[in-house]
Amino acid sequence: MKCPFCGKQNTRVIDSRPGRIEFEVRRRRECQGCDQRFTTYERFVKMSIMIVKKDGRREDFNREKVLAGIKKACEKRAISINRIEETVDAIEQDLREINDREIPSKMVGEKIIAALKQIDDVAYVRFASVYREFKDAIDFIQELKDLIPKECLPPEFDAILDKADDRS
Repeated sequence: MKCPFCGKQNTRVIDSRPGRIEFEVRRRRECQGCDQRFTTYERFVKMSIMIVKKDGRREDFNREKVLAGIKKACEKRAISINRIEETVDAIEQDLREINDREIPSKMVGEKIIAALKQIDDVAYVRFASVYREFKDAIDFIQELKDLIPKECLPPEFDAILDKADDRS
């Protein structure tokens, strides 16, 4: 393993333990050249998943892209990075269990939305607003009406909710 600090190839494993998900190993390593320590994760590589985009293009599933999107939605919220990574792990596992080599991007987006809805309402709405391409405040209200009990809203919101229902 090449040291990320000095670039030398001479590293040794100090500690090895199971990772967060099945078929993952976490290793603590130490560089023999600069004595820096770092962590690596080894994963069993399963079949690659192709994501079919809206326009028909295909690209490999990119875990880092999903992680970045969820991190962005959770920005400035009290959500730990461990919780975010566990969510990404669960989404990736769900996709792999589908046992289909090509998965529509819509399915990936909906899995992310469902996961965020369980974690944090604000992160959920942030992600949904970008993913579902909200055009105006009515789109936000339409999404929020399922999250907020109607009796908690002031009476003037009834007209707004009716307008939102008419657009659906």
